[in-house]
Amino acid sequence: MASLPPSLPLSVRVKLCFDCQNKCGSFPISHRYLCCRCFSLLPLHQGAFPEDVCISEQQQQGAMHSGRTDCIYLGTAIKLSLWVKAVTSFRPRTFLRMECNNPSDFRIEADGVVYAARSLQRSPQHALVLLVKAIDGTTQQQWTTQVPDASVPPAGNTDLMEISFPSRRNSQLKRMKRDWVIPPINVPENSRGPFPQELVRIRSDHDKSRALRYSVTGPGADQPPTGIFIIDPISGELSVNKPLDREHISNFHLRAHAVDLNGNQVENPIDIVINVIDMNDNRPEFTHQIWNGTVPEGSKPGTFVMTVTSVDKDDPKTANGMLRYKILSQTPESPTSNMFTINNKTGGIITVAAGLDREKVPQYTLIIQATDMEGNPMYGLSNTATAVIRITDVNDNPPEFTAEMFSGEVRENRVNVIVANLTVTDKDQPNTPAWNAVYKITGGDSTGRFSVPTDPTTNEGLVTVVKPIDYETSRTFVLTVEAKNEVPLARGIHYPHLSTATVSIRVMDENESPYFEPNPKLIKLEEGLMPESALTIFTAQDPDRFMRQKITYSKLSDPANWLRIDPNTGRITTIATLDRESSYVKNNLYNATFMGLDDGKPPASGTGTLQIYLLDINDNAPKVFPQEAEICEKPEPNAINITAVDGDLNPNAGPFAFELAHRPFDVRRNWTITRISGDHAQVGLKIGFLESGIYEIPIIITDSGNLPMSNTSYLRVKVCQCDINGDCTDQQHIMAAGLGTGAIIAILLCIIILLILVLLFVVWMKRRDKERQAKQLLIDPEDDVRDNILKYDEEGGGEEDQDYDLSQLQQPDTLEPDAIKPVGIRRLDERPLHPEPQYPMRSAAPHPGDIGDFINEGLKAADNDPTAPPYDSLLVFDYEGSGSTAGSLSSLNSSSSGGDQDYDYLNDWGPRFRKLADMYGGCDD
Repeated sequence: MASLPPSLPLSVRVKLCFDCQNKCGSFPISHRYLCCRCFSLLPLHQGAFPEDVCISEQQQQGAMHSGRTDCIYLGTAIKLSLWVKAVTSFRPRTFLRMECNNPSDFRIEADGVVYAARSLQRSPQHALVLLVKAIDGTTQQQWTTQVPDASVPPAGNTDLMEISFPSRRNSQLKRMKRDWVIPPINVPENSRGPFPQELVRIRSDHDKSRALRYSVTGPGADQPPTGIFIIDPISGELSVNKPLDREHISNFHLRAHAVDLNGNQVENPIDIVINVIDMNDNRPEFTHQIWNGTVPEGSKPGTFVMTVTSVDKDDPKTANGMLRYKILSQTPESPTSNMFTINNKTGGIITVAAGLDREKVPQYTLIIQATDMEGNPMYGLSNTATAVIRITDVNDNPPEFTAEMFSGEVRENRVNVIVANLTVTDKDQPNTPAWNAVYKITGGDSTGRFSVPTDPTTNEGLVTVVKPIDYETSRTFVLTVEAKNEVPLARGIHYPHLSTATVSIRVMDENESPYFEPNPKLIKLEEGLMPESALTIFTAQDPDRFMRQKITYSKLSDPANWLRIDPNTGRITTIATLDRESSYVKNNLYNATFMGLDDGKPPASGTGTLQIYLLDINDNAPKVFPQEAEICEKPEPNAINITAVDGDLNPNAGPFAFELAHRPFDVRRNWTITRISGDHAQVGLKIGFLESGIYEIPIIITDSGNLPMSNTSYLRVKVCQCDINGDCTDQQHIMAAGLGTGAIIAILLCIIILLILVLLFVVWMKRRDKERQAKQLLIDPEDDVRDNILKYDEEGGGEEDQDYDLSQLQQPDTLEPDAIKPVGIRRLDERPLHPEPQYPMRSAAPHPGDIGDFINEGLKAADNDPTAPPYDSLLVFDYEGSGSTAGSLSSLNSSSSGGDQDYDYLNDWGPRFRKLADMYGGCDD
């Protein structure tokens, strides 16, 4: 008994492979058929059936009685193929439905391929008879055929197919273009064994005369991956040693060899191709587990949404890799449960029903299933993914006011204030152009005093005053406001009556400021008007006609203090003479500002400007210009050009008349004046030589006014020696530069102050030197040990255990406080083994002139110190510092040998030096 796994093709149609088409005819080979000559398996076509190649009854009988153990299986395939061929001509126009008499064991696909529906056991006693019926879906015409024996071929054959090395007597191999073509060996993947499983026997005609050894080479045999295929070297049986995986390696190319026992090649190597037949062992895998798509609300049926894709590692040319999609569920099922459909082959999702409304269902969740085996639910493997479809908003809901009437109030003359808030509702998605409201005033505001901007947060309309409103003119406003969206409404949607509202605005009266009319007010007067002269009446008007209020006047701005205003009547009079030539008059205009204040609550004020245009009169005498000049001692080659300056305007100014004064008498004798034009004259020397100096020349200038005015001006002339170019050469240019007495005094004061500062600094420096010398004299030079002993910050050098405090060698009373080391400072590289003892203060010698006496006194003090540690203890001395430039004292040698010295005197120095005396004194004990 042999078993066949489900989904294994039981029957295939008869076609011709590429190797056999030269003798059987030409046709496309993109279909999965069995060659009727070499019995090789061809690919399966995904579309409609092609025209089959006709075979005769002898060919069928030859295939069925070829002596092969699977002839019944092949014969069944041929008969079924012939039956399917009979109805293929109707397929382009009709739909065929196929049925069999044993659906529990077999299933028939639309292309006529029969599959085992379950694992079947081969029984020699009972043959399986399969009846197949084809029904035309249009005419209901039926065709019936019978498969005599649908038995399952055995999993393992005792008689293996032989592949012989090329020989002329071999009729199974076909020679083509001088090469022998060996039919490929088809091995299904994922076989359960038992292993090794024999595939084919390789033999040579020379094995009859001598012993041969067979071998195979190539990937899968002796090349990675090794060990998949093995061959019996004696029998030549080629076997597979483990299950194959088509998704890993779809085919193997091996080469068979035959050698004698001496290793000599007997036959030329032959190529063997092993194709791994695909099994449905891989589920479809979606490229994304969650798919996101969008579709506008209100979309028509057939609107594309998105495409989901899945991949299957199985052979896409077989049913194992052919996927079909379908929608398993839709959440929510509103308004219907089938709002979307999916193309079962491409995975494209489209809408199939109307009624998508974002305001009711903003999002749909679909469970998509992908199934291989062309979507067969019984034999195909499937997988699922989630498709999330978000319904995008369109402007299908117009904004609607929450009330038909809104009201507000505002005080007059106020601008940029919000009068009323208009609220609307919109069911579209917030903060989108389909939700954002745009307000427009369509009536009641002919003067454009209001606007309605939109609050971006609340979407409310803010009725705002943009121009001042006068209560005395308009007390109420009734506005008509329309609300729309930023984008037009969707087709077929219209604005309802609630998209328009009425706004009633009441204006409230308040005390307004008085105003002057006209403002500014212009009057024309001649200058020189005397004080207490009445000019005009400048009054203000009160806009509050319904209030009886009194206005009081006052002066705000009067730069020259020329005017006065009556607080009750507004009459303006002069308090000084008006002068057109004043610096406060610009372009003949003098401006003064007045204020009018009413007695309302609160009081309001207004300002007005009075402009006085002053007419010129001849009230200014002309003056000479320039007032200073230079001229050479000799009259040639230069003279002085002068003109006149008059503050009045024409005709009260030029032309001018110039003449020299009669006094002093030497003026006319030394100088002469010549008129050049109406405004200019020339002054020169009348005599041949004039001594150098400064001269003042009186010149009488008369203007051309109706009442002419004359004035005597003095021209200051400097007479000097000149060079050939007519320039002064003396040193009196400083005077000409205009340095006055005040400037010279200021310069002298600065020089005196600088001298005083320098003198004070010198006195301070001398006093500081005297104080320094006085401090040095306080030290007795005979008692100053620093003349013989130099003080260093650090001694440095020497043995590490000879750290003495040399600061005691210096005169104590001359030590500076910051030079004394505090008690307890030690070297950084030593650590005390016991707490530092506190020694009593020793009295310092007043003037230790002898160093030896100073050391002896210190020794006695140490010997008599009761707190001193024993002599054999570790003593800690003050740290003297490191890095001394004095160098180490260890290199100093004694002038005499150690044996000549007598160290017994060290015993007299106390217990501290007895150990040293024992070491160097030469005592035996």
